[in-house]
Amino acid sequence: MTTANKTEYRLENLSCANCAMKFENNVKNLPKVVEANVNFGASKLSFVGDATMEELQSAGAFDGIKVVPLSKKEPEQKTPFFKRKENIVSLLSFLFLIAGVFFTYKAQPLPTVATILYATAIIVGGAGMFKTGIQNLFKLDFDMKTLMTIAIIGAAIIGEWQEGAVVVFLFAVSEALEAYSMNKARQSIRQLMDIAPSSAIVKRNDELVELRTEDIRIGDVLIVKPGQKIAMDGVVLSGQSTVNQAPITGESVPVFKQKDDEVFAGTLNEEGALEVTVTKLSGDTTIAKIIHLVEDAQAEKAPSQKFVDKFAKYYTPAIIAIAFLVAVIPPLFGGEWHEWIYQGLAVLVVGCPCALVISTPVAIVTSIGNAARNGVLIKGGVHLEEMGRIHAIAFDKTGTLTKGYPEVTDFIIEGTKREHTLSAVAAVESMSQHPLAKAIVKYAKEMGAKRKVAENFQSVTGKGAYAVVDGEATYIGSIQWASELSNIPAVMKDKAEDLQKEGKSVMAVVVDETFRGLIAVTDPLRAESLEVMNRLKQVGIRHTVMLTGDSQHTAEAIAKQAGLTDVRAGLMPEDKLTAIKEMSGKYDKVAMVGDGINDAPALATANVGIAMGGAGTDTALETADIALMADDLHQLPYTMKLSRKTLRIIKENIMFALGLKIVALLLIIPGWLTLWIAIFADMGATLLVVLNSMRLIRIRK
Repeated sequence: MTTANKTEYRLENLSCANCAMKFENNVKNLPKVVEANVNFGASKLSFVGDATMEELQSAGAFDGIKVVPLSKKEPEQKTPFFKRKENIVSLLSFLFLIAGVFFTYKAQPLPTVATILYATAIIVGGAGMFKTGIQNLFKLDFDMKTLMTIAIIGAAIIGEWQEGAVVVFLFAVSEALEAYSMNKARQSIRQLMDIAPSSAIVKRNDELVELRTEDIRIGDVLIVKPGQKIAMDGVVLSGQSTVNQAPITGESVPVFKQKDDEVFAGTLNEEGALEVTVTKLSGDTTIAKIIHLVEDAQAEKAPSQKFVDKFAKYYTPAIIAIAFLVAVIPPLFGGEWHEWIYQGLAVLVVGCPCALVISTPVAIVTSIGNAARNGVLIKGGVHLEEMGRIHAIAFDKTGTLTKGYPEVTDFIIEGTKREHTLSAVAAVESMSQHPLAKAIVKYAKEMGAKRKVAENFQSVTGKGAYAVVDGEATYIGSIQWASELSNIPAVMKDKAEDLQKEGKSVMAVVVDETFRGLIAVTDPLRAESLEVMNRLKQVGIRHTVMLTGDSQHTAEAIAKQAGLTDVRAGLMPEDKLTAIKEMSGKYDKVAMVGDGINDAPALATANVGIAMGGAGTDTALETADIALMADDLHQLPYTMKLSRKTLRIIKENIMFALGLKIVALLLIIPGWLTLWIAIFADMGATLLVVLNSMRLIRIRK
């Protein structure tokens, strides 16, 4: 749908998939509406064109659907189960039904009284359904309520009052189950919406004022006390504290924050007081974007859902045709009219498509919501299903399998002046801007080396750098350059070669023409990489490939440590794209894991593009099909497991929805199908689909 002139509203009391489709059609038929879409999973209406609130409310009046502005902050009023109108009338219907059964089967039956009680139960419990069903009948709109209306009126005509009353009551129970399941599935969205506080304490003109988040501007300073939630995205201006980022990233361990660190709306400040400079408006915060993307994801129909919708389009007319044939054909060849009309009505009840229609969306909505709560943003049912079919995963190296920054791994010294040499090297490198230099300075600080002052610093392009420290000329650079300055022992040259074969950058230290030692630096493997590869194998991934621009030696060393099955090194961004295409031809379905920036072409080409560290990274949220909000590879096996489980549950749901109905229809052959069995088959299928989908809530990292 085009975003130009698009208007969005939230919907309340939207519990039925068929009702959502009907409401969408009603809005589309409004005079000035060009295009409309109802997001059943997120309970949202979006349309292009013009419509008054009265017109929209009227379009949803058939099922009590309420249209409310997106900006509405007060929570939807939750009506207790026994105070809901539909449940009250269902209960009254049940009481009249029980009374009817009593007068039917007591010692001296009173059939007339029982019939009146059954009729009352039907009218009380089914008045709303009959009104909609009859209207739809005249429009030749054969939805669920139309089929039920025909069946119940038919049952009354042939004198089956008791079964008609039972069907009305059980249908109400079935609808209540569907409403409950969708409300349960939508809880993940509601929980996300409730994460960020609606107001915050702001320092303005040296005064502290409490403002609604909508009134907070970029550049304002938030005062966040220990135990309070951070209301807006921003950067720490002053203070230190640990912040629980689980609602955004899924990380269970709180993260230490200090000056200049980024913080997110909805995260919990645990220990110290913080002053935070606001960097984004309330509608642009990371949590706001997550909510928006999750809702859009739930609106996007997965392939299996498109199949079910298309199937249901032909399924309902087919059921009506079968019911007509069952009711008419056997009596023409000597069967009892009463008996076969009754069987035909039962076929109509069996044919209600509610369980089939809800089979896919309830699983998709539950799964995407569960993923969002665990720090994984899946941008649509199609990507969720594709992830479940992946056979191979390609990984970028830097920042994905490795930490993304260099660390000193080896410091080997000739002689006894270890601390003195490290201090001198750190003094030289403190004058350099090279990334490896920063790693050495950091290492020296961690080792407790004394701080020294370097004089006459010089950088030699392609070789290294040198300076005078404590009156001694201290050089650090390549092995070749060090060989020109001093005599390197053969054992040290061999050691340097061994370190290089491990994928490390090796530098030599020379002081006043005397070789002092070696320093090896590398971008280290993430601690979790090997474990994650093993877990991916457990969930069925057999091919894991590293795509990197690094040298073959470095790439093979990292791949061996991480337990990958293949490695492709020396690749430019366009080469990674070619590699993904080749893998797709070889392994069919391929996912690509990268940082969402440098790997954008490869992410876009893969069947599923997965971005690491999506929190606070707009590019990752926009380019990837799936974003792992924390910079944590552990989320990948969880996402794979969730996707495969969802695929399996969708297939099971469709099997339950159709299987129970087929079994019920087969009961026509011996003449055993009754209205009771028919409604139980429909209600049973709905219940099975709902409960089966709810299993997805339990999947955790």
